Amino acid sequence: MTDKEQKAAAKKFAAEWAGKGNEVQDTFKFWVGFIRRVLGVEDAENHIEREKPVKYEGHTTKIDIYIPETHVLIEQKSFGIDLDKPEPRHGEMLTPFKQAEQYSQKLKLSEKARFIIVSNFETFRIYNLDQDGFESNYEEIKLCELEKECHRFGFIIDKNKQMHQREMEISNKAGILVGKLREAILSQYDDPNSPETLKSLNVLLVRLVFCMYAEDAGVFDNHEQFGQYLKQFPVEKLNIKLQELFEVLNTRPENRYRYMDEELAAFPYVNGGLFADNSIEIPKFTDEIVDLLINKASAGFDWSEISPPIFGAIFESTLNPETRRLGGMHYTSIENIHKVIDPLFLSELKTEFNGLIKNFEKAKSAVRDRKKHITESQIAFEAFRDKLASLTFLDPACGSGNFLTETYLSLRRLENEALKAIIECETGMEGQTTMSEANPIKVSINQFYGIEINDFAVAVANTALRIAESQMIKETEEITKKDIEFLPLSSYDNIVEGNALRVDWESVVPKDKLSYIMGNPPFVGARLMSDAQKSDVFNIFDGVKNNGNLDYVSCWYKKATELMKGTYIRTALVSTNSITQGEQVAILWRTLFEQGVHIDFAHRTFRWDSEASIKAHVHCVIVGFSVAPNTAPKHLYDNGTDKIVNNINGYLVEADDVVIESRTTPICKVPPIGIGNKPIDDGNYLFSYDEMIAFIKSEPRSEQYFRPWLGATEFINGKPRYCLWLGDCSPKELMSMPECLKRVEAVRKFRLDSSSAGTRKLAEKPTRFHVENMPSSNYILLPCHSSQNRKYIPFGYVSKDTLSSNAVLIMPNASLFHFGILTSNVHMAWVRTVCGRIKSDYRYSKDIVYNNFPWCEPTPEQKAKIEKTAQNILDVRAKYSDSSFADMYGENMYLYADLVAAHQANDRAVMEAYGFWGKLNTESECVAELMKLYQKLTENTH
Repeated sequence: MTDKEQKAAAKKFAAEWAGKGNEVQDTFKFWVGFIRRVLGVEDAENHIEREKPVKYEGHTTKIDIYIPETHVLIEQKSFGIDLDKPEPRHGEMLTPFKQAEQYSQKLKLSEKARFIIVSNFETFRIYNLDQDGFESNYEEIKLCELEKECHRFGFIIDKNKQMHQREMEISNKAGILVGKLREAILSQYDDPNSPETLKSLNVLLVRLVFCMYAEDAGVFDNHEQFGQYLKQFPVEKLNIKLQELFEVLNTRPENRYRYMDEELAAFPYVNGGLFADNSIEIPKFTDEIVDLLINKASAGFDWSEISPPIFGAIFESTLNPETRRLGGMHYTSIENIHKVIDPLFLSELKTEFNGLIKNFEKAKSAVRDRKKHITESQIAFEAFRDKLASLTFLDPACGSGNFLTETYLSLRRLENEALKAIIECETGMEGQTTMSEANPIKVSINQFYGIEINDFAVAVANTALRIAESQMIKETEEITKKDIEFLPLSSYDNIVEGNALRVDWESVVPKDKLSYIMGNPPFVGARLMSDAQKSDVFNIFDGVKNNGNLDYVSCWYKKATELMKGTYIRTALVSTNSITQGEQVAILWRTLFEQGVHIDFAHRTFRWDSEASIKAHVHCVIVGFSVAPNTAPKHLYDNGTDKIVNNINGYLVEADDVVIESRTTPICKVPPIGIGNKPIDDGNYLFSYDEMIAFIKSEPRSEQYFRPWLGATEFINGKPRYCLWLGDCSPKELMSMPECLKRVEAVRKFRLDSSSAGTRKLAEKPTRFHVENMPSSNYILLPCHSSQNRKYIPFGYVSKDTLSSNAVLIMPNASLFHFGILTSNVHMAWVRTVCGRIKSDYRYSKDIVYNNFPWCEPTPEQKAKIEKTAQNILDVRAKYSDSSFADMYGENMYLYADLVAAHQANDRAVMEAYGFWGKLNTESECVAELMKLYQKLTENTH
């Protein structure tokens, strides 16, 4: 919608609604119409939450209109209602704004309003809650003024988000087409699995994509030049004709064969190395391949509209998924890229530019020396462009180049805004622009460097950057009203193919030239690495104790640290959250802190979503760090919040740089815990219920030796197995039970056949377990592994007659007080922060989690209260004997309302004992306080 069209739509809309409007009947209709017709959003109803429920003073009320993507809250009143007049609401006299503000305060932190609009169909009042004094400094717009003021409502809908969704749709379609094209061409090769074939195929795909983009985007003179060229020839000759075309695209016009066909001669010289390799093999084409290339428009998209970062990711996803998994490659969404680059450098650049714009606005309105002030602004804008052009970036695991491409686009957009301001400076002084440069662009793709192990990904990254360059030239042409030549391409070889952990990063870009390191290194866990990857870790962390427990991504942190020493380079990397949890923190972050690293900003754990068709489904963190002094505020982002903190430690908590060491005994005076029983029996002593009944039927005297058996899975799902415990059985009794004796002999043989000397030694006592832990009284069972989706890990009391496996930890002699603390939100916060993980699930450990946990020292009254709330949890659980812990503590826990209430009461009792109640608002704040207690306790033990 053009400005003229929007004003016309606004005028018509205002006329239709003049002098009317009922809050109950017309609110939704009014705002859907406003957003669709005035703001130009066709699917307006999809952007609106109507009558959003919110808990208010013990009951549920409803917000008239809420727009989630921009956090706009609208409080609508009927026509004629005074917007300054308080009305009775929830026992108070509230103006419409106060009513809306209180609703906002009751929303979740991630949903709180940024803008409040109060309206009575005749008047709109806009409150920007990000501004100081917003309650009195609102904007007021009359419906009758809508035609000339409609631009002031642009904040209601995120146009960039709409554009991004459109780009995603187009890029996905392009990715699907490339995938089909790849399969169709691959099937034509004689040896489709050979390295030579795959290399030829990858180069060919990149070239075909460039040609399809070039004709849609106007890089080629003729809009259908590539398709028309292909249509001339029979299918069986197209591979030869394509090879001829590629040679022409790589040859300067003056060096081409003088008498070549006009159709070939019309193609421009591309350069840039894209068509340089003439050794690739192009197989014979089929009708299907030709149809995909020539009739691409039937797929419903225009190549010129694709998003290079998104398409690059999708293009790369045409690789075999197994190859992608082994390499640890995951594709970063545009939103997640900005979680990295915004706090690393982009937000600061935008703030600086906005300051220049404010100064320029003052210069334009200056009464004296106006020309001088405007000239100073112009010089400042040029200096800003020079600064943008001076920055250099390295992505040492660049994949398809989406970090590099999105950063390039972001810098070029800023440069274009600066160009607009410069042109306005010139026209303001001279009446016309004097910009005479043929190419005024200063930001270049040559500022961007990458390292990537996959040759195809390197080619994709180069292509994505070229496409981004072409798109931004078009935008600059619109601003400057000048044609800017895109072809021939300049040479660009800044993306190096190789293993980033074996490449000298300074050989790619000298560190005295480098500004920022960023990216999304491979996600490969310590237990999932190949031998070559493990070798990389051992080499980079040579001499670091327990380096075999580090994830692969740790190597990028270490190499970045080495490169940053003695420079002002800053780094930000996306990683799995495992490097900020469990034993890895002590190994990795102690090493980095000792080398002078400090964390500048961090995003705590968030769910990963990618642009690829196969989602990564992992939980990630983002860590921005450097070695050089940094006086900028430290930002800690957590679940939509942004908190400025004094320090961020390796657990991504606002606390000192403490690391939780492995400890063999508890740091506080509490009962020790240990693993359950470890049979090493090859399953001979373990039975399902039906197997046990069948065995007893064949060996009746064995019944007295069976005992329930619980591991983490059996305990949580409420389905125990059974153990044939013969350790206390006399030899004479055992010899009278032939079926039991067969089991004993089978265990003895299994142990004797082991390659472990210790296990062979155990064969001497085949009725005993390797580890035996059988308390004489009831005990608390703690599963070692549990789903990360649970707010509380299910711990529980178990009868002394039940045997536990080594998949759980057990606490004998445990009181209700111990149970209350362990099952509280305070202990769970500690677990979630310091425990290790299996994938994303909790791995509760004795030496890291339990033994280091700082217990409170309650008063007798506080202890009694915790014991009471703990018992209440057990009592409520007992009511649901037909439900397992998996049921009660799963995603449907809300159905067990009395259990939720029991836990909440226990949480409060525990927080009161710690002194946290009423003082802390987030889980990370709770962990920070626990870490302070931990520091005091460790100081006392030294």
